[in-house]
Amino acid sequence: MKPIIEKLSSLLAEVQRAMEVLALNKDAEQIAKLEADMQSADFWSNQSRAEEVSRRAAELKKYLVDWHRLQDDVQTTLELAETADNTQLEEFEGLTKDLEKRIQAAMVAVRLNGEYDKSPAIIQITAGVGGTDAADWAQILMEMYLKYAERQGLKAEVLDTSYGEEAGIKSATVRISGPFAYGLLKAEKGVHRLVRLSPFNAQNLRQTSFALVDMVPEIEDEDSEIDQRDLRIDTFRSSGRGGQSVNTTDSAVRITHIPTGVTVSVQNERSQLKNKQAALKILLSRLNELAREAKAENVSKLSGQTKSADWGAQIRSYVMQPYTKVKDHRSDYETNDVSGVLEGKLEPLIEAYLDWQLKSKN
Repeated sequence: MKPIIEKLSSLLAEVQRAMEVLALNKDAEQIAKLEADMQSADFWSNQSRAEEVSRRAAELKKYLVDWHRLQDDVQTTLELAETADNTQLEEFEGLTKDLEKRIQAAMVAVRLNGEYDKSPAIIQITAGVGGTDAADWAQILMEMYLKYAERQGLKAEVLDTSYGEEAGIKSATVRISGPFAYGLLKAEKGVHRLVRLSPFNAQNLRQTSFALVDMVPEIEDEDSEIDQRDLRIDTFRSSGRGGQSVNTTDSAVRITHIPTGVTVSVQNERSQLKNKQAALKILLSRLNELAREAKAENVSKLSGQTKSADWGAQIRSYVMQPYTKVKDHRSDYETNDVSGVLEGKLEPLIEAYLDWQLKSKN
């Protein structure tokens, strides 16, 4: 049993070091502040803010509970192993392997120490070159992220969708929240290329299509303001595919930031006010991202320009014919499990990206 005990001792030390690096005490302090806010007499006077604060507190609590449960499970297993005999060796080997897998999954958080890595992620998916195939590809990507969020226990909301004329979507905006949502999903920012036999081509020829995934962290807007004179706000009727109305009022909101040309649309709520509040929050997040890029001497981004979703710009390729392969062109990670990736199995790709990002900084 000695090797098992040594392994469990090493795993326990690894978890404890990670908890120190993550500064979980600060998260506990943040929970205390949120709970104090929730006890105030006028807390529910702003319902949308109250819901957001309550959600954030619940997410942080779960995050802390999960880490402490992991530490307790390793500690308990170690204590049991220290008093066990060799007849139980096989059982403890299995328990140790299970703990290793849980720790490996949890350790991703240690590499997510960016300023906004704990923030919700705002994803905008736009069909690029490829016609109807590109619109269909954009929708497949959107569904991939929704499935990934479900796998990770993250909350996903489709805020706006512009449908394609024949199939798929022209664009969509998705908000994903939960522990390290942006830190995990920032790996997806860029052009995604698909190669397959087109279901929209009468000859069933091989087709290459592209979609652009933009990703920004949602930021808190308490101390930030946007000059209302810089905004053009349009309202319109929310609608789905084929023109079916989501409701019969002009509840959807489109806000354009005139100096930069950045445009945000939200139509998932029946309330125009809620859609406007959500759109303003997303706009502020996008403008904050542009300011960050400008500080990195990427001033051209302030015009609202981004990479073109076409040849030569892709960060990742998905090939379905004549062979199957997904390749990330930054980390060089490859897998033949295209269907698994499209079903939301993004963890290996994201971990490979985080490793590549860490090496790039060193």
